Amino acid sequence: QVQLVESGGGLVQPGGSLRLSCAASGRIFSINAMGWYRQAPGKERELVATVSSGDSANYADSVKGRFTISRDNAKNTVYLQMNSLKPEDTAVYYCTAEVVRLRGFPRNNYWGQGTQVTVSS
Repeated sequence: QVQLVESGGGLVQPGGSLRLSCAASGRIFSINAMGWYRQAPGKERELVATVSSGDSANYADSVKGRFTISRDNAKNTVYLQMNSLKPEDTAVYYCTAEVVRLRGFPRNNYWGQGTQVTVSS
């Protein structure tokens, strides 16, 4: 069993910053890509950013230059630093991780429960 637990969401004014964290725990041999998605009310879930096991990052155009994804492999944790937040960034943010539970086994994708980010004055 693998669990992903997010933290760091909340209410922030436009132009403000938040830092999301997501820690993976359980039976883990290795973690490949980790990432963040978000889902706003009435909209489909969309990619925000991903980071490979080699620290190669990929961002949605809407967050480039404002958000930074990073990871701490020793802690099985991925972070999302969000700066210059806009009202349109309001959404539930979900972390995801490609986990290999045992050596030689295929990787599976796991999701966190989501954390609410609200950008409003």
